[in-house]
This record gives sequence, structure tokens and C-alpha cells, in this order.
Amino acid sequence: MVSISGSGKGTGRATARPSAKSNVPRTLEAANPAALPAAAAVLTKATLRAAALLGLSNAALARVVGVSESTVSRLASGQRALEPGTKPAELAALLVRLYRSLDAMVGNSDRQRQLWMASYNRAFNAAPKDAIESADGLSRVLRYLDGARAVV
Repeated sequence: MVSISGSGKGTGRATARPSAKSNVPRTLEAANPAALPAAAAVLTKATLRAAALLGLSNAALARVVGVSESTVSRLASGQRALEPGTKPAELAALLVRLYRSLDAMVGNSDRQRQLWMASYNRAFNAAPKDAIESADGLSRVLRYLDGARAVV
């Protein structure tokens, strides 16, 4: 919002004053879910769906993408979105990539996908669902899946 200030004798100047209600969503936040930018909305929806299909709880998803559980609840309700270019969005995109890689290996079997995520794996010295709670672990699991898919 721009307002004009001055004495009224042609000496007014334009000054920028923030409006009380801005239509531009802040990072990870939007007042109206319908106003979310398309990329943020798509990434948020894909992340929530991937987490559910991988058998991750809201608490686990929060640890994977580095946000609070309440933020994950707001993501699920449409009050917030993962803005592209932020660290949580980058981690969320990796989680979606992990889901797609694992889905390509086990097919559309929710049971197999969730069993793989929950089972101990010597390559990670942990279950993948636990390993992905750090950025390094998420990267290691992705490299593992990429390597397993590349075997001919």
C-alpha cells in the first residue's frame, strides 16, 4: 500500500507503508489455503501424501523436514505451505523422491513399502524411517535406493 504524505502544496511524496493485511504469504504461511502459490501447494500435498504412504507419523514427518509438529498439523489443514527454496521444502522434496524411488521398487504395495521403512537395514545401521530423520540419513537412504534401482 502506498500513501501520499506532504503539506498538500505539491510537495507530497510517496512512501511505502505495509498494509494491515498483506496478500503475500510469508514463508510457510498463508491466511487462505486457496491463495497458496501453486508450487508450494503441490509440494505440501505431495509431502503429506508421501509421508502417509511411507507410514510416517506427523511427529516423524516434522523431524524429517525440520519443522515442529504443530507446523505439520498446519500443513495438513492448509493453513501453511512449504515454500520452495526453504530448507524444509528441500528436505520435503527429497522425501517425495524417496517415496517415488521406493514405490518403483516395491510397486504399489503399501504393506511392502511400510515394511521396508520399518525394518532394520545394515546399510544405515537403523530402520530407514529412523535414518531419514537427519538430512545426512535422508541422503544416504536416497543413494541406497538409487543404487538398488540402478542394478541391471
